[in-house]
Amino acid sequence: MNRIVLRLKKWSPAATSGLLVLSTLAITGRAADQPPRPPASVKAADHPWDDGTKIDVTFSLSPDDAAHLNSPKVSRYVVERSGEPHGRFEAVGAPVVADSAAYRSGTLTTTIDKCRLGEPYYFRVQAVAPDGTRSAPVETTSPAIATRQWFDSDRLWQAAILAGLCGAIIFYIARARRGKPVKIRRIAALDAIEEAVGRATEMGRSCLYVTGVLDLNEMQTIAGINVLSRVAKVAAEYDAKIEVPTSRSLVMAAARETVRAAFLAAGRPDSYEEDLIYYVTDEQFGFAAYLTGKIAREKPAACFYMGVFFAESLLLAETANSIGAIQIAGTAEPAQLPFFVAACDYTLIGEEFFAASAYLSGDADQLGSLQGQDLGKLVFGALIIVGSLLATAAVLAKLSSHPTSLADLQTVVDYLRNTVLK
Repeated sequence: MNRIVLRLKKWSPAATSGLLVLSTLAITGRAADQPPRPPASVKAADHPWDDGTKIDVTFSLSPDDAAHLNSPKVSRYVVERSGEPHGRFEAVGAPVVADSAAYRSGTLTTTIDKCRLGEPYYFRVQAVAPDGTRSAPVETTSPAIATRQWFDSDRLWQAAILAGLCGAIIFYIARARRGKPVKIRRIAALDAIEEAVGRATEMGRSCLYVTGVLDLNEMQTIAGINVLSRVAKVAAEYDAKIEVPTSRSLVMAAARETVRAAFLAAGRPDSYEEDLIYYVTDEQFGFAAYLTGKIAREKPAACFYMGVFFAESLLLAETANSIGAIQIAGTAEPAQLPFFVAACDYTLIGEEFFAASAYLSGDADQLGSLQGQDLGKLVFGALIIVGSLLATAAVLAKLSSHPTSLADLQTVVDYLRNTVLK
């Protein structure tokens, strides 16, 4: 600070006033150079009802941070974390700003996430002035350890949604068991199974069924096995030949049992030929080369592709299309659907493929489960639409310069995104 020297030759009231003014300026300047005063106390404790990754840090506001001050010297607080006392501290989370509730209580609490389960943490807090000047740090005296509780409150909405979905499924299953009709729209690809097998029977040629290129741990492969049951039963009733080459040994075993059960249910167990369900190779394009060669040589009258397919989808579909075979495909792979739609006669798209088992069997449990799941999809779709509309309204409020409306809308949007739909 610059030294101010005042030399007076004669004392006067004016000189006294001048000294007072200079003294006030010097004191004000010294205060402006001083950092804000730190919080009086800092405490840290495990966050209740969490998964063991959060700790709550509570600290008192700085004496220089008060709602009644015209120009408070504190604009925010910085929370830092260390694994040992007086060790190396690192900032965690965004700077914390006091709100009206904090001004009323005199304390502020912030939750620090991404803590490691069972590890001790020390925290310290600094008050920060508008110009970036920081107060002296105030550190916790004892460590805080994050522990896992038996219930995570952040998952409360997920638990409520899951309970509602399960309740809807149970309700509709019970309703279907009582004989209440369950309406399902017609799916042309599934209705065409009898037509395809009947065509193969009339032409005296075989039906080729492919369950995809992945193993039984894939849901689409299981869905393909379910459709195979229906195709095999129709083939047994029409006395048609059905051939099932597979790219996985486990899929081969499951397919054999499925076809055997279908022939038994149709009353034709003597017509079942186990050697027609066989394993080829795990290699993707080796399997595709075998199938394309088989289609070109033996010219099956009906081809079914049900499961997960990749680049081989177009090879198979175009080869069978070139020999005039009727083709029915089903997959949930978005990248392969255009090829099947363009080259096949019928295609099960996404959810139609997974609903095929309930559609074909007419089982009350499966139909009720399907209806309950549809209700859950409607609820999630409604939440997404509402969230999208609120997010759009928040953007419009920001463009129209309505900060209060923007803050309220953004709070709702963040709650939907980070809590309800997390």
